[in-house]
Amino acid sequence: MAIHAYRSDQAIEKDYSDFMSKDSKTPKDTHYATLRRAHRDQKRERGELPAATPARNKAGGDWKAPPQAPDTVWLYGLHTVKAAIANPDRKILKLMVTQNALARLEIAEGTELPFPVEMVAPHDIDKLVGPDAIHQGVLIEARPLPVRKLDSLKDKPLLLVLDQVTDPHNVGAILRSAVAFDAGAVVTTERHSPTESGVMAKSASGALELIPYIQITNLANALEELHQLGFQTIGLDSDGPEPLESTLSGKKIALVLGAEGKGLRQKTQATCNNLARMDMPGAIKSLNVSNAAAIALYATRSYLAR
Repeated sequence: MAIHAYRSDQAIEKDYSDFMSKDSKTPKDTHYATLRRAHRDQKRERGELPAATPARNKAGGDWKAPPQAPDTVWLYGLHTVKAAIANPDRKILKLMVTQNALARLEIAEGTELPFPVEMVAPHDIDKLVGPDAIHQGVLIEARPLPVRKLDSLKDKPLLLVLDQVTDPHNVGAILRSAVAFDAGAVVTTERHSPTESGVMAKSASGALELIPYIQITNLANALEELHQLGFQTIGLDSDGPEPLESTLSGKKIALVLGAEGKGLRQKTQATCNNLARMDMPGAIKSLNVSNAAAIALYATRSYLAR
């Protein structure tokens, strides 16, 4: 019955408490348990609760990711999936979605889509992405985005380069900032950097579909190629000789950021045209790499807009 969807949390909790206090089960017991599960599932689909923790297997181990087809990626979350569907460069193989999430995607039931649509319950997606993923009732199986080359960026005035930033949450947040400040691409290494994944895409909140994410084999060689394309490469380092604002020059700039803790590798520092610091007057002198990227992008975009 649809009417239970509009009942308050308190009303459902009271009904469930009343039924639990009875000594024997009646047909109404099952009805109240169903209401409680449905209410919980609705909150999970809205992103107000994390995915349910799957039951431990008989051997006592925790949830493990199921096998995934080669050359595929699972992307989940409403913003992520909306952006993927709207991206003509994204090849989608299948959409798994709950009834509520389908409405929130603004896809009318019965709409012809160029990929299969499977109606599921929230726990069906939980089994694929695990207990910590807030999937909001929607997941797509897709191909990774097409590989892009550095020379495709020659007309972009602003790039962001990452030197072995490994945390997919940080990289996702950096992608979001890069799109916000209209950077042309985020360039990173193939090793010690995250590939496309549900975690990174969810953290990017749709930005993965809006900016090239280019992984290269050798960062020093890539920086030299950017020099040939006319970019000034600026490595951000807390011990940089000059503030970033006074280091910016030219019409095309690539900002280079290192991983938290170890920063830029020595070879990367030696290859950059300049090293620069971001002066911070407060007691804390370092920032999370995604925050540092956002501030550096803002300063550089302001310079380029002059």
